[in-house]
This record gives sequence, C-alpha cells and structure tokens, in this order.
Amino acid sequence: MPVEAKWIGVTAVAPVVWGANYVVTKQLLPVDAPLWGSALRALPAALVLLAVARALPRGVWWWRSVVLGTLNVGAFFLLVYVAAQLLPSSVAASVMAMAPLAMAGFAWLLVDERPSTRVLGGAVAGILGVLLLVGGAGGRIEPAGVAASAAALLMSSAGAVLAKRWSDGTPLVALTAWQLLFGGLVLATAAVAVERTPPALDAGTAAGFAFTSLVATAIAYLCWFAGLARLRAATVGVIGLLNPVTGVLLGALVAHERFMLEQVGGIALVLVGVLATTHSRTRRIPVQPEPELLPFPSHADPALAAARC
Repeated sequence: MPVEAKWIGVTAVAPVVWGANYVVTKQLLPVDAPLWGSALRALPAALVLLAVARALPRGVWWWRSVVLGTLNVGAFFLLVYVAAQLLPSSVAASVMAMAPLAMAGFAWLLVDERPSTRVLGGAVAGILGVLLLVGGAGGRIEPAGVAASAAALLMSSAGAVLAKRWSDGTPLVALTAWQLLFGGLVLATAAVAVERTPPALDAGTAAGFAFTSLVATAIAYLCWFAGLARLRAATVGVIGLLNPVTGVLLGALVAHERFMLEQVGGIALVLVGVLATTHSRTRRIPVQPEPELLPFPSHADPALAAARC
C-alpha cells in the first residue's frame, strides 16, 4: 500500500467516528449539561493519553497547548455538544463539512499551502453534496444550532492548521494529550461554575461517555493529527467530509431521522469529492529532486495530529 494511501485511511477514521458521535450524543448523553458533557469527553481521554505519553509541556508548548486546547477542545467541544442537541444529526454533521474550504484558507494564510485546483474541485463537489444533505434533512433546524456548528468549524480549522504550523517533532500522543488536558480543565471549571454538580450516570450514559471520550476523542484525534502531520491540510479537510456521510446514514438507521432522495445525491457528491481529492497527486513544494520519496509532504513544518473530535 502506498504511504500516502495508508495515511489517508488512518485520517478517515476520525471523521467517520465523529459522524457517529453526533448520534451517540443525541441518543445517550444528557441534554441539560453541555459543559459537563464536554468536560467528561475531554478529560478522560487526556488522562489516558497523558499516561501513555508520560510528558508535560516545556517552554513555548505551555502557551501553545492552551491556545490549541481552547480552539480544538474547550470551545470546540462545547459548541459541537450544543449543536448536536439542537440540530438533527445529519444537519449538525453537514455544517462541519465546510471544513475543506476553511482549512484550505487557513493553511494558505498560516503555512503557505496553496490548494490545487483538484482539491478545490473536490471541496466544491462536497459542499454541493452538503447543500443536498441539509435540504433533505428532517426535523427543525435551529439557527442557534447552525451558528454553534459554524463557530466550531472555524475554531477547529484554525486550530488544526496552527497545530501543523507549530509542529516541531514533539511526539503526537503528548501533543494531543496536552490539548485535551487544558481544554478539559477549562470546560470542567466552567461546568462547576455554571452547572454545579455533574449529571447522574446510568449504564447508557456511561457507555455514551466512554465512546465519546475514548473512541471519538482519544483515538479519533490521534488519527486526525497523524494525517495532518503527513498530508496537506486541505486534503485532510476533504477527507473530513466523511463526517456528514456517517452522520446522515446513522441518523437514518439509528435515530430514525428522515432519509430522502436528495440526501442520496448529496452523499454521492461528497464521496466524489473525497475520491477526486485523495486519488489525485498532491501538489508539493519541491525541496529535493525526488520529493515523492519524502516521508512527509514538503512543507516547512511537518507533523502532528491534534484535532477536528
């Protein structure tokens, strides 16, 4: 298997799991405790990864971890949690499908990754698919939920590209753990101040939090940032379009949300966008006579996997 294809597959794990997480959040987690729900997603994942990494931040990584933890975890998790409670799973997942253009824009500004025509074409195809998915979605669409999803999209896209810009060879597990820890502490502090006591846990709620924290956060973030370390940010953003596909399909199968013909066309366009982008030759900035032999894309700051749950 080609090296790039392997990392495309690894990266794809994250959006598929995140799409499933919309349904888990809506079906199993408490509606009236978004701060505690977000904190209980981040902190257990952080502690597990920190136990594996056995390292604390040093130097500039103290403040960088706070910034990335806020963008990728603290504010992001809360906004995603709120959106999952206010919107049908398909719509909440679909808004996040705008990530290819957001990430391409931030990557162009922050890490000088100019998106190719092929990548932009794949992103546009995916966005057209998103419009069909949203148009065919059942249930009431709350403006506050759409606003929460849009804000989460911008924060996670900026956080992902900043993590790529700041990568310096620090181990991926440690970088991910630090972000989750700082973001989780911010969320827990806000939860104590606003919501007071944590929600009661029954077997279903505990299972939901276990999936959300260990699978949709610890594992998914490692896969996402591993892809960011080795693929261009815009390509990773297009792979993220698998998020709404998963959200729509599971919303119909598990949550019994309406599934209409327009959504079939939307899913098809999303998949076309993903395939067109990931099966194209990624344009690279030449730094050696044979850049295709490099283990990372020829970008000044390769590395990481911070983002995106």
